[in-house]
Amino acid sequence: MQTVLLWLFYISSFYAFIPGIITRFFGYRVFRRGTVEGEFALTFDDGPDPVYTPQLLDLLKRYNMKATFFVVGSHAESHPEIIKRIHDEGHLIGIHNYVHKSNWLMRPKTVRLQLKRTDDIIFGITGERPVYYRPPWGIVNLFDFAKNSGYRIILWSSMYGDWRSSVGADKLTHRMRRKLRAGEVMLLHDCGNTMGADVQAPEQMLLALDRVLSEAEREGLRSVRIDEMITHERMSSSMKLSLPKRMAVAVWLLWEKLFHVVFRLKTANPSDPMLHYRLTSYQGQDMVTQDGLRLVKGDEVLELHFDNQKLFDIGRHARNEMQIAIQMIRAVQKDLPTIAQRVLDKPEYRNVKGLYGVTMITRGPEQFGFHLQDLPSGLFASSTRVYLKLLLSVIHPKGQSRLKEGSRRMEPRMLMMPVEVLISRYAPRELRSRRSSVETGLGELSVGSTAKELSS
Repeated sequence: MQTVLLWLFYISSFYAFIPGIITRFFGYRVFRRGTVEGEFALTFDDGPDPVYTPQLLDLLKRYNMKATFFVVGSHAESHPEIIKRIHDEGHLIGIHNYVHKSNWLMRPKTVRLQLKRTDDIIFGITGERPVYYRPPWGIVNLFDFAKNSGYRIILWSSMYGDWRSSVGADKLTHRMRRKLRAGEVMLLHDCGNTMGADVQAPEQMLLALDRVLSEAEREGLRSVRIDEMITHERMSSSMKLSLPKRMAVAVWLLWEKLFHVVFRLKTANPSDPMLHYRLTSYQGQDMVTQDGLRLVKGDEVLELHFDNQKLFDIGRHARNEMQIAIQMIRAVQKDLPTIAQRVLDKPEYRNVKGLYGVTMITRGPEQFGFHLQDLPSGLFASSTRVYLKLLLSVIHPKGQSRLKEGSRRMEPRMLMMPVEVLISRYAPRELRSRRSSVETGLGELSVGSTAKELSS
């Protein structure tokens, strides 16, 4: 029996206590504090609550402050209208398990099921998947610690005992004012319907928060969402580029501007430039897509080019490849419909056969309707390979180290989309019939699409 108890102690320590201590006291693999001047983060656990969360949202709106809500899935399921309001008013929604239960008391599979169920509830209401997770009481187990959940774990830098009514608004105000400073991640509760909490405790919290937000406003401090705070942290650190790299980037962006002028590129969305394009004629070797559609020399095509300044900004501020890939996917989804609309509206695009280009993508573009094909060997292929590798080394968070990971994935390839696919996938439904008689073909997506390779 003594041996069994000893083994239970070892297992529980490895599964729960040691990961908890490392994350809580050393902040390993969690985010709990910022450093950027002028901003702090309000975070609220356990909601939504039908009485207190709407009052809290009114208060935040009055002071024009943003917050992060780590919601309990069962509460969100019961009050979808509040979740929708939180999202619509510009606040961030994270996960706090489906039920408010410690991860130490659940198997890894149970925790994953709770996360997925809550994720699906939030997505069903808002249309967006949550990215951030705060385990109840901030208690993580070995599998949370190993990031098996796929979510970024958020803890806090200060909490105030606001789940107890007996603390009172005056004492809460005093405690919160002492911690009101840039970088602070404040933990508060907008619901008292969990074990150990008082049902009416949020009433005192709201009184105290009103006073603290008034003081924050006077001091020029603003509350931001956790994702904003994390982004600002990365921006602050990524600004510190070496002199050679700053010079290389300056030359690269100057070339970008000259290229746009010389080749008269148009922009899909000038207010948020990502995709640029131009009408040109195809000058390469004859090609045939998997659909049997043919592109020959002289066919009219569109070239699409990613905005290099935007790529550079995304690459500098992104934490990993997945974050870059998500932003690139959103950009493609946003701008291709605009280009499809212009193909239908502009007479000069009447004979365009499609989109064609060169990329280092080997996985992923098919979801947008593109075909991949090997680039014929020669001077163009060699020079393109060099340029794309240099580009990737600049925009990628890992820099040069990324270039050593998988030689096959770093080879440039042709990327093609028939114009009929562009229209059928991205044009407004009521306008698709306009091009029903157009012969389908191919066009160009430029070497700037390198960044999408980061998802592979």
